[in-house]
Amino acid sequence: MQERAYRSAIKTISWRTVGTLDTIIISYFITGNLFMAASIGSIEVITKMVLYYIHERVWNKIPLGKTDIEK
Repeated sequence: MQERAYRSAIKTISWRTVGTLDTIIISYFITGNLFMAASIGSIEVITKMVLYYIHERVWNKIPLGKTDIEK
């Protein structure tokens, strides 16, 4: 069973939202500067979305742990 590309895109966006909020919070605790924390979060959001999407599409092609049997 394969995932469609739009499912990977939606998962990418939802995961990046969580991940970016985490990065901003950690950056704020480290720097104490909300502007700097938001800057760090905004830079990493783009790069990590692209990397995650590619990661998902590659893993979709790997049969490890997949089954065609529906429960």
